[in-house]
Amino acid sequence: MARDALPDVPLGDVPVGDAALQHGPWRKRVDLASGLSAIERFLARAGFARAPWLVVGFAAGIAAWFALPTAGWWVAFILAGCAIAAGAMLLLREDGALPFLRQALAALALALALALGCGHVWVKSALVGAPPMVRPQAAELAGTVLSRQEQPAEGRVRLLLAMRDPESGRAIKVRLNVPLALDRAELRPGSEVLLRARLVPPAPPMLPGGYDFARAAWFQGIAATGSVLGDVTVVRAGSPGGGLEDVQRALSAHVRAQLPGSAGAIAAAYASGDRGAISEADDEAMRNSGLAHLLSISGLHVSAVIAAVYVVIMKLGALWPWLALRVRLPLAAAAGGALAGIGYTLLTGAEVPTVRSCIAALLVLAALALGREALSLRMVAVAAFVVLLFWPEAIVGPSFQMSFAAVIAIVALHGAAPIQTFLAPREEGWLARAGRNLAMLLLTGVVIELALMPIGLFHFHQSGVYGALANVVAIPLTTFVSMPLIALALLLDTVGLGAPVWWLAGQSLDALLGLAHFTASQPGAVTTMPAMGRGAFLLFVAGGLWLALWNGRARLWGLVPAAIGAVLLATLTPPDLLVSGDGRHVGLTGEQPGELLVLREGREGYARDTLLELAGMSGTPRSLDQWPGARCNADLCVVQVRRGGRDWYVLMTRTRDRLPERELAAACERVDVVVSDRWLPRSCRPRWLKADRRYLEHSGGLAIDLAAQRVVSVADSQGEHGWWVGPEPRRPRPRPTPGTQ
Repeated sequence: MARDALPDVPLGDVPVGDAALQHGPWRKRVDLASGLSAIERFLARAGFARAPWLVVGFAAGIAAWFALPTAGWWVAFILAGCAIAAGAMLLLREDGALPFLRQALAALALALALALGCGHVWVKSALVGAPPMVRPQAAELAGTVLSRQEQPAEGRVRLLLAMRDPESGRAIKVRLNVPLALDRAELRPGSEVLLRARLVPPAPPMLPGGYDFARAAWFQGIAATGSVLGDVTVVRAGSPGGGLEDVQRALSAHVRAQLPGSAGAIAAAYASGDRGAISEADDEAMRNSGLAHLLSISGLHVSAVIAAVYVVIMKLGALWPWLALRVRLPLAAAAGGALAGIGYTLLTGAEVPTVRSCIAALLVLAALALGREALSLRMVAVAAFVVLLFWPEAIVGPSFQMSFAAVIAIVALHGAAPIQTFLAPREEGWLARAGRNLAMLLLTGVVIELALMPIGLFHFHQSGVYGALANVVAIPLTTFVSMPLIALALLLDTVGLGAPVWWLAGQSLDALLGLAHFTASQPGAVTTMPAMGRGAFLLFVAGGLWLALWNGRARLWGLVPAAIGAVLLATLTPPDLLVSGDGRHVGLTGEQPGELLVLREGREGYARDTLLELAGMSGTPRSLDQWPGARCNADLCVVQVRRGGRDWYVLMTRTRDRLPERELAAACERVDVVVSDRWLPRSCRPRWLKADRRYLEHSGGLAIDLAAQRVVSVADSQGEHGWWVGPEPRRPRPRPTPGTQ
């Protein structure tokens, strides 16, 4: 409309505020304010709690440091967080106490949490990280024993030594395995020893998605691992007794002497944290039945000890009127429980998961002593923040993820309005009340299993299906029967009367093992899946956190990313070829349902199990020699497979013997992919990919999808972090591009 055609309206008839809003900048300002007001209403309805989300931001910043490849990306991430925080501060300075103050504060705090998380783990990595040894070597070593771990089920003792690198002379920590036949009492912390050992750098993942021991060793300060070759000479023995390790070792030996067999091995784990005597069969059964968490000292065990001491002090104190009138019993009980929890944590080895559980339990005790709500998402957030402050690397480990996922699931479930209504006190008989409690226990187990299943599939590529049902029996059995009986038996052993109680404890632990073996033996007890991508896993994490941290109907939006993750998981297929980082182990999938074909059967159980896990299969792999589609001799194996509507030819070497170069070059020209654990001459030129030792030294293990012509390497997920780069950078070579056929 032309300006002259505007109606002639007196200015006095139009409100001043409305007249001002006719200007563009003011209209934009109103739109922004209404958008922020809508966010404010959503936050109010959904029960926004700042503390949990700030810890989520801090954890996300730590995770971003692990995921981003180079220092440039880390700096950019930190600067981006600071820039967002600066923008929020400008908004605060301009608008003071206007309605969107809360959103600006939330954006400011969350951006700073992201930046601080990334910077915090970067600083810790630089301070504690130990560059790995450059190359494998066998050498004469002199060192001091720092710690000793007995593993009779594995037939060895594991020592941690402080020594000098034979090549560079720098001070390093080395982890060595000593066969039981070479063990002696003098090999205790503080002893100075001379020995010959074969050392290797901490191993990176064998395949994409595999366990990254090199990363764990970096934060533990371990530069090499190895095995002792020959006798160990003790130059000066450490002082016997007095240390926690000696007490732990003596306690473990005492328990196993009183209760031999598998039950004694588990009792020793509960009493001292020593899992070294648990057999592989029992360990696998507990793992496949979803009961493996009962073997490692974690929140369940620490909480049981603290709760028992807390209840005993409260009940006994209440029986003494003089004390009850003069002492605040909740505070005294909390102090006693805290001392018991700290003592139990130290006695069982003070491993990081146990310390983490102890910190969380102590925070709950503090809440009880102060009269606050003992178990809330805010308390869980504080516990997680304390853990990440001291051990930021725990964020990428399954222990941290599983323990806090389980606790968050429990708190969120019991905090939901329908559940609170279901559990509300009412007039009813004991049978109905017991039925409701049993139903709630079963529902809690199912929710915990659903929360833990994506984590188990991501890290271990398998998950127990019947774990929820097994835990309904196993957790009360462990908490209220086995652990109290073990404690009572140890107490009675001081006067020589513990034998009958040890027998009862053995019966309860045999029942636990029987339940584990029965559950693990059921058809379909274990779900196996190929390696899950980071994207699908992050969808599950985002969906789970959204479901847990919001209230009302808004939390249901968390089902969307979880459902997308479930679809991606359901459509996941294993790669066609799996190649280990040394090129010795190759797995071929897709020829028979659920069957894995391997280049070498061998006796290397770890390599075989890793190939099966990352292929999402179980059972015994089949050698390519026995498969009709392969042509193998002593030197080479050629496989013909059909993928993506065409035939692919894969050549694999099987020997270290020298092959005639001309014949090898001719063979390479006729195939698409060559895999070898040796350096191949430049004349070997396959049509698509040449994964020889030279290539694999830079890429690490490979997962190859032939139909999509995609190669995923271990190096893709490592970047320039210290545990992968080491003294000599190992960067993957450029990806091969498909050639013409």
